[in-house]
Amino acid sequence: MEETSVKTKWYQTLWAALIFFTRLPFWRIYQPPQASYKAVVEYWPLTGWLTGGAMAATLYFGSMVLPWAVAVIAAIAVRLLITGALHEDGLADFLDGFGGGGDRARILAIMKDSHIGTYGVLGLIIYMSLLGATLYSMTPMIAALAVLAADPFSKMVSSQLINMLPYARREEEAKNKTVYRKPSLAAGLSLTVQGLLPMAFMIWLTGISWYFVIAIPALVMYFLYLLMLRKIQGYTGDCCGAVCLLVELSVYLTVFIQFVNS
Repeated sequence: MEETSVKTKWYQTLWAALIFFTRLPFWRIYQPPQASYKAVVEYWPLTGWLTGGAMAATLYFGSMVLPWAVAVIAAIAVRLLITGALHEDGLADFLDGFGGGGDRARILAIMKDSHIGTYGVLGLIIYMSLLGATLYSMTPMIAALAVLAADPFSKMVSSQLINMLPYARREEEAKNKTVYRKPSLAAGLSLTVQGLLPMAFMIWLTGISWYFVIAIPALVMYFLYLLMLRKIQGYTGDCCGAVCLLVELSVYLTVFIQFVNS
């Protein structure tokens, strides 16, 4: 797939990322050029600072006035409202496609279908149950720190799919009619900083073992990468969203296990 030759400013790409990955009305303030949307992944983790920050604030401050279980549900709802359940939709399509099986063409066709199937419904129920139960099992402070770290980190890790795999469809077949361009070296370094800074902050404050909380989510991403390589020989936007959520969940599970055993 050829990359666009149109050069865009960094702030245009950042604005495009905020518009693309959230449902907040940033588009009312500024409309970046269409070419900017090909590079939105370069600021994907930074949008996680926004969504993760909103979710963490709801967890921590909500726990002061609400029962902890209600605060956890409210925090998940806040993120769903901000993102428009963008990644959850991707996870459902991913599970339907790969769960339904068949050859490459059938998997891609199922993922493009707007209807949700049995695998998608059951997968979302299990995912949401694990997410809510894991956060509920932490203290408000640890849960808030974990969300602040996991959201950008999972987006950074998942963005590597674009470098590791080709896009699985033709550009005109893409749901949003946009194929992400591969990040440059400078963009890759920026992605790393965006994703690792909040994680380093959480590790520093909590004293959690950094090698587990980084290595295990990276392994989750790698195994999902192998699955995509074998089944569809590429990635789609749904795959990126699904990997992001599953990597993020693995961070929470790793944090929880370490604190339980500490």
